[in-house]
Order: sequence, then C-alpha cells, then structure tokens
Amino acid sequence: MIYVVQVNDMYYAWSPDEEILDSGECGGAVTSVLKFLLEENIVDGVLSVKRGADLYDATPTLITDPEKVVESAGSLHCGTLNMAPLIKKYFNGANDMKIAVTVKPCDAMTIVELMKRKKINKDNVVMVGLNCGGTLPPVKTRQMMEEFYEIDPDIVVKEEIAKGNLVIETSDNQEKEISIDTLEDAGYGRRTNCRRCETNIPKMADIAFGNWGVIGPLAGKATFVEVFSGKGAEILEKSLKKGILKVKDPVPKGVEIRANIDKAMVNLAKKWQSKDFKESRGDLETLDQYMDMFARCIKCYGCREACPICHCETCTIQSDSPEWMEKGVIPPSPMFHLIRMVHMADSCTNCGQCEEVCPSEIPLARIWHEVNVKLQDEFNYIPGYDVEQKPPLSVINIDPSEE
Repeated sequence: MIYVVQVNDMYYAWSPDEEILDSGECGGAVTSVLKFLLEENIVDGVLSVKRGADLYDATPTLITDPEKVVESAGSLHCGTLNMAPLIKKYFNGANDMKIAVTVKPCDAMTIVELMKRKKINKDNVVMVGLNCGGTLPPVKTRQMMEEFYEIDPDIVVKEEIAKGNLVIETSDNQEKEISIDTLEDAGYGRRTNCRRCETNIPKMADIAFGNWGVIGPLAGKATFVEVFSGKGAEILEKSLKKGILKVKDPVPKGVEIRANIDKAMVNLAKKWQSKDFKESRGDLETLDQYMDMFARCIKCYGCREACPICHCETCTIQSDSPEWMEKGVIPPSPMFHLIRMVHMADSCTNCGQCEEVCPSEIPLARIWHEVNVKLQDEFNYIPGYDVEQKPPLSVINIDPSEE
C-alpha cells in the first residue's frame, strides 16, 4: 500500500511488534515510532520517562539503543516533570544532538517558548505529543489511594480518567472508580495547574497520540494519531512505508467523540479557573491581593530554578543589596516575584513547576496563570502555540512620528 501522509491527517494506529504490544498501551504506537526514529538514525536519542521506584515515580531517561525504547512504554500519570529544561540544559550548544521527546501539552508549549528565545534548536527536536487530561501529584496520590480507594497504593498498576471518573486497576484485578469532581473538591485528584489547563491535545507538537476517540473493535488496542507538522507527516509516512505501524482511518463517530472529550476537559478547566481566580479586576489589584502570600517567601530561588521559562544565564534580579532583603530580615521584598513576573508572565505555560517546589507553599502557579490569562485577553496571545509569534512583552512598537 502507498501511503501519503499530510498535516492534519488522522489515523487509528497500532504496532505489529508483539513485544511492544505486550508492554505498551493502546497498541504501542508511540513506542514503535520512537524505536523507528532511532533505528533509522533520524534522531540520535529519545528523551522520555520511565518508571522509577514505583508507579508514582517518573524518571527522565535518554535512550540511544532502539531495543531499550520498550523500557519507557506505557503511561505514568504521576510524571509531573517538564521536559523542556532538560533539552535546554543538556542537548544544546556543545552537547547538540537530534532528539525525539515525548511531550505533554505543557512540555510542548514550553519547548516552543524556548525555541522563540533560541534556547532550543527547533531543527534538532521531534516532539511526539501525548494527549493529557492532567497529571497526579505523587505523594497526594498515594494518600488518595489509601483514604478514598481504601487500597494499598503499591498494588495499583494503572489509573485513567474516563467519563468523569478516576479509574484505577490493581494487581489483584480490582477496578475502582471515583468521580474526579469528588476527589478534587476534597483536595486530591489532578495537580491544581492541570485542573485549570485548557490544552489537552498537543497541537504544537509534530504528531500527537492518545486513546480518545478510538471506538469499536480497536478500542484499547489502537491509538488515535493526528499529524500537526510537515516533520510529523514525513516521520509517520516513512514509518508506514517500513511497516512499523498498522493503521486505518478513524470512524467519524470516533473523531466526534475525541473532539467532545477535548471540549469537556476545556469546560472543566474553565470551571476551575473561575474557582481559583478572583473576580475580574485591574492587574495591580490582582497582585495586591497576593502580597500576604508573597510575604511568606524565604528567597530560596526554588521557583526560579524550577521555572523552564526563566532562562537568563545570570539572574538579573538576584541581589544581596538592601532593596531585596536586609541582612537577617524575613520576609524579603516582594519585588523579586514582581520583576520575575515581568520576565516570564506573558510566556507562562501553567506547567506548575514553581508551585511544586515552593517550601512556603505560595500558590505561584495560580498567581502567574491568573496574570497570564489577563495578558492573553489583552494581547490576544496564547503562549506555546506558534514558534514564529513573539511574546507580547518582548516586542516594542515605536511610532516613527514620535521619535
């Protein structure tokens, strides 16, 4: 069969490889494509995640041997790391190499923002996107398994959000489900930034995979694939010609279901935004309501270190001078956070890394996301989608008549 793959093409896809079928989920299409990219020397390495100590521990891994790609097969919904800073730190400059990277939407959006800043070489990265309805915080998820599901967290082998419920499966063949609303109203379920996220299908990636919309005999046995770039089309076409994947066209009802699931997740995100964000008011008033929270800051710089958008080689707002913090005086001036906001607020991708590491439990991701949404409305700019569109606060338009 002759395959011609184009941008926006959609398929149901699955692997003909029995080992991959046994290890992967929903047909193992992602694992097959990653293995193919290494075998054909299209990339030098695959940056992905694999299970660490247990199901709640996702460890980043660089794979250069095609036979080891299968070690990263399957989903890890407690994988809360962001892949973008790993690429920026380890795979640019002197260590420049071509890599394929598995990305959630927030990973892909952050990579795009760093590409705009020339911190990641877009020609050397293949983004293999994974549909995402949210990730789970590891520690709280273990607590949730004990308190809500009343099971030993170590016997959980799989979890999935389906039809508004968080469904878990155990090694002794139990299956339990609880409404995601019930869990999240009690402070469990998905990470708080994931609840507010409106991007579930990573359309800024080169190609995206997920189980939404696979219905009929192939449900649970195939992956829904959509192509979003010329690079993604070329890769998928080559893999089909090599027989790496088996595919068929998705049924129209499946395409509709996929779109409806995405729409439902967006509506849920907007509901959480309305809960988390204060009533609409001016930007300064928005920040003023958080000053008491900023007063808890101990100036550990953890948020700056974790933020993938903070990219200055030398931090321009780190200082020991009195305007930041008089020696021995706590709390420091809130200007650290306010100036950092100016540096990255228009490009915040709501990845939640800053809030996760804050020892003072300041809701940083919520604050920056609220500010970012206001900027989106003001400038009609959504970060992380178009690599050619500059962040609004980085562009200065000067009227020649006013010079």
